Amino acid sequence: MGLISFLKEKFKKKTVSEEDKTYDQALSKSRNELSLKMKTLAKKAKKVNALYFEQLEEILIEADVGANLTLALVEETINLAKAKKMDEPDEINELLIDLMFQKYYDDYKDNHEIKFRDDRGSVVLITGVNGVGKTTSIAKLGYRYLKQGKKVCFVAADTFRAAAIEQLDEHAKRLDVPIVKGSPNEDPSSVIYRGLDYMISHGIDLLLIDTSGRLHNKDYLMRELGKINRVIEKRLGAPADESLLVLDATTGQNGLEQARAFLGTLPLTGLIITKMDGTSKGGIILAINQELHLPVRFIGLGEKMDDLKLFDLDKFLYSLLIGEDKE
Repeated sequence: MGLISFLKEKFKKKTVSEEDKTYDQALSKSRNELSLKMKTLAKKAKKVNALYFEQLEEILIEADVGANLTLALVEETINLAKAKKMDEPDEINELLIDLMFQKYYDDYKDNHEIKFRDDRGSVVLITGVNGVGKTTSIAKLGYRYLKQGKKVCFVAADTFRAAAIEQLDEHAKRLDVPIVKGSPNEDPSSVIYRGLDYMISHGIDLLLIDTSGRLHNKDYLMRELGKINRVIEKRLGAPADESLLVLDATTGQNGLEQARAFLGTLPLTGLIITKMDGTSKGGIILAINQELHLPVRFIGLGEKMDDLKLFDLDKFLYSLLIGEDKE
């Protein structure tokens, strides 16, 4: 059974959950850019030839799948189609879609929730460049786990931006969660050390740490993040439980450049993709998988506090490829 058929069968139901609706609405722009264009091309095509595959390449690149991955996928599709004697546009398209997402399916089908410890709180570093929604994502993560009955604490360790401290402090007040913060330009490691002490002494389940996202000096960033890791390991006897990088989906391939820099400085365990509702570039998920080999853990599908969702690959693909088109 192909991926499209599998998804249609899985989501063949009369009732649609609010989360399903959120995915569907948020990915409508990406669906129009990828799935709808592929269907339109198939309907117009009189035959599958070199021009047809060139047009498929254009669709994938415009959806931000990435040039290298696009060329590899289309070449593999051509070879398989010849071997299987496929010449119908719809069949070619479904074969391409299967190839696009099967590896992601194989690699990252596990539950992406933050795992909580029995012996102490879980320490999660959140990083990302300014403007990607890092501080807001921390607030939304806090909100998510507060609703699950967890005790949450924020650490405002992005001390190089006074606005970042103020913003996280405001979120903490709204959510009624404790926050450990320092003064502008204070050593971030000292703020984090106090946060770790607070977590242990107050029985906190989840410590969410906001870190600096400056990339204009990668050497400095590397030293700073290295120091933070050493402080955590010294205090707890182990590194941070999670290191999550926040990427803005609307920045497309530029986001990958940011990610490469962070991946060289921090042992990342996953990604938070924000602003997916504001872009037509749904293919960025594939480019991220190929380039970084990291799972998307959470995805931003709107502005509301509960619009940061656990990344559900089936719901993502159904909304990206099928959505309201359920024929």
